[in-house]
Amino acid sequence: MPFDRGSITFSMFELTGDIPEDFVEKFASAKAGTLDSVTAEPQLGWVTGHHLLDTAIDGASAQCGGSYFLTLRQAVRKIPASLLNALCRREEQAFLAANPGRDYVSGKDKKRIKEDVIARHITKMPPALSGISMVLEPNDKLLYLGAGSQSQIDLFIENFYRVTKMEPLQLTPARILEREFQTTCAAFPPLKLTDSPATPAEPQVGRDFLTWLLYYSESVGKLQFEQNEFDIMLEAPIVLLDEDEARGAGETTVKKGDSPLRGAEVKAALEVGKKLRKAKFTLTRDDNAVWCGTFDADNFVFGSFKLPEGEEMNQDEIFADRVRALAVFRAVLIEYFKLFASAMLADRSAVEKAMREWINAREAI
Repeated sequence: MPFDRGSITFSMFELTGDIPEDFVEKFASAKAGTLDSVTAEPQLGWVTGHHLLDTAIDGASAQCGGSYFLTLRQAVRKIPASLLNALCRREEQAFLAANPGRDYVSGKDKKRIKEDVIARHITKMPPALSGISMVLEPNDKLLYLGAGSQSQIDLFIENFYRVTKMEPLQLTPARILEREFQTTCAAFPPLKLTDSPATPAEPQVGRDFLTWLLYYSESVGKLQFEQNEFDIMLEAPIVLLDEDEARGAGETTVKKGDSPLRGAEVKAALEVGKKLRKAKFTLTRDDNAVWCGTFDADNFVFGSFKLPEGEEMNQDEIFADRVRALAVFRAVLIEYFKLFASAMLADRSAVEKAMREWINAREAI
């Protein structure tokens, strides 16, 4: 999804090592091919972030608002399923008419007929275009990726590496713990909301953080950062899961209601040790700037994300303002995570005691 307007779905990455000085030329050399060359096999290549047909990549066109704005484009020709089925059925009927002794079409013949139909009709189909956009900040070695699914992220990383020989590292709890605390998710103490002996098969630091963030938002919320005060609030819809998802009804989803987070369903879920996997959030700054969206704690992906509204400016200024707002959000998110991790590493039992008391004291409407 685009970074230059509207709401976005995105993930954040850091770059290690030296970025090639000629990286723009490298992306230009891997630009997307012509539409005439598109076949039934997906064609991947780079275009500028301005639109999916802009293959003229250079130092000027690759930038917007001082940041590098490029898109990995995928182009493919497809015959719509209903049309393909009709074409195949017509050919199968013609095959039976030409072979009076046959009263059915074998699987082998059906496969051959389908392949022949695709070969004869595929070039008549218009190319279907899609793209995965990125905003690259080479000086800060940061990358914002307009993708949330793991398949899209993997596809992007593979093609980004082909061009730059650099593998972006996604901003996740593992990355923050390694950089800020010199520890790993496996070594990080798990958050236990009950006395149940069950432990998750894999570390769930993202869920622990988001659950703590709900606690923090209702008990403190505020964060002082770079001469500004921020406040965060979590809202429905939310998804809570058991530590061991194999136990019982593992998932609780709360979507509606006047005060869904205050509902008995959420209180009951927290009391049995369920943790937040996904939630809607609103982050505000003391100058009334607002960031809001959904936070997927398992994948550290943000969806339906809205940035603070800036003043009416030209396109470059609007884009630069949005990228600055993304940078602020990234920095504040890391600060909240550092508060969580510092508290857990200093005295996990004190954190758990405070959170259990908070859960017991929560009103259930």
